[in-house]
Amino acid sequence: MNDIQIKDSVLAAAAAGGYDDFLEAVAGAVRAAVGGELNAESMQQLNAGQITLWAYLIVRDEVMNGGFVGLIHNGYGPFIFLNPFAKAMRLWGLRDFSKLIYKGRKLYEEKRAEIERDCTDEAFMALFEQHPEFDDLDDEFVESEEEWTAAVARYVDAHLETFIRVEND
Repeated sequence: MNDIQIKDSVLAAAAAGGYDDFLEAVAGAVRAAVGGELNAESMQQLNAGQITLWAYLIVRDEVMNGGFVGLIHNGYGPFIFLNPFAKAMRLWGLRDFSKLIYKGRKLYEEKRAEIERDCTDEAFMALFEQHPEFDDLDDEFVESEEEWTAAVARYVDAHLETFIRVEND
């Protein structure tokens, strides 16, 4: 595992900016340590907590911008639904979010072939109308995103040594 470091002043400034800034500072240090790309090689350099944090931020960004259909179409379905991500979220104290991911997995397993296919932009946009079963999941995520992001940030803060090493300035 990489020895991922962040300066105390950088982390303090990010924390002062709120949960999103704090998580982005920690995740940014993690991403930078492995070249900014999440793949099989980079994951071998990270621990489970670091990968889980990165996964949460992927879910947050993808769902807020394109819903679960977008997340699946953009290739993140196997990473999120076929790995122990939902279990990790439950262990981090995000039970309702974990349940949402399990619901998403069920739909993913049923609909993945249709959603993952390469298609034109027009056909991609039609996927949202063709798969309204994801709408409730999208709505629940959007309604709870701030609460869940805050819970992830609190978990990361309470277990900071799992994610990064803070250097004195």
